[in-house]
Amino acid sequence: MKNGKLSCLILAFLLAPLQGIFAQDEWVVPENEKGRLSKFEFDNQAVEAGEELYLFNCRSCHGMPGQGNYLATLDPIPGDPATEKIQQNTDGELYYKLKTGRGQMPSFRNVLSPNQIWQVIAYLRSFNDSYVQEIAKAIEGMELKWEDIEIILSLAADTGIQAEVRGFEATGPSPVPDADIQLFAVRTFGNLLLEEQVTNENGIAVFAKPEELPGDPEGKIEVLARLTDEETYGTIAKDTVMTVGMPLTPVSLTKERALWNSLKKAPVWVLASYIGGVLLVWGFIFLVMVDLRSIFKIGQYFEKEDEQ
Repeated sequence: MKNGKLSCLILAFLLAPLQGIFAQDEWVVPENEKGRLSKFEFDNQAVEAGEELYLFNCRSCHGMPGQGNYLATLDPIPGDPATEKIQQNTDGELYYKLKTGRGQMPSFRNVLSPNQIWQVIAYLRSFNDSYVQEIAKAIEGMELKWEDIEIILSLAADTGIQAEVRGFEATGPSPVPDADIQLFAVRTFGNLLLEEQVTNENGIAVFAKPEELPGDPEGKIEVLARLTDEETYGTIAKDTVMTVGMPLTPVSLTKERALWNSLKKAPVWVLASYIGGVLLVWGFIFLVMVDLRSIFKIGQYFEKEDEQ
């Protein structure tokens, strides 16, 4: 009996990795995320904006919706967004999956704003003729007292980056407290999340300087501050260039002799090979011309002999 239990335990231990592999295909979305809805209508403008975002961020793996030209070499397979398997997801499930990512699918939390994620979903839903959108209802008591909100970025006295969030109403500006705010470094292939903070009672959040992050020769970096709760505040963001990074002088690719350089700085062996090759070709042509001249003269000689 003991041997039988031991065998079952060993078998379960050996099959555990396989169970993980087979379970990988099931993407579990939290219950509280499934019912999430967009606060704006998926109109033509939203679809067009979503198409542009999809082409830039998603097409390389998922291909064009409805054409089945997704990148099948990935595991798990990305799939065609126009198929029933993906379209049967609720709006909230699609939002969660785009936001969090899984496996080889990256998280777009730091690349796309919440509204941009909804725009991508609007574009995907345009391939589903039976889809009927349900728009999120406004929550009572959540109306903001501010008519407009802005973010002001500046260098703090303690060598940090200060973000001040102010709201504007009829009586003038006032601080926006307890607002979640993210700070990004704008890079070539997306935004790099540096830090997340919450504004204090004065509407101020202070971030540490990314001193080890490479910048230009003067240490300048383009930073972006954004309020994360777009459902409450709307799309509020501010970007600016600040001297907060590590100065980095780019290496010149044309300073020394190299294959991709100008003629004056091309490698000596390349120049010698080129000139030698040209001389060899023209030398061969010259020899052919000399031989042809000799053949012509020999022909003339025999013609004269025949005439005599």
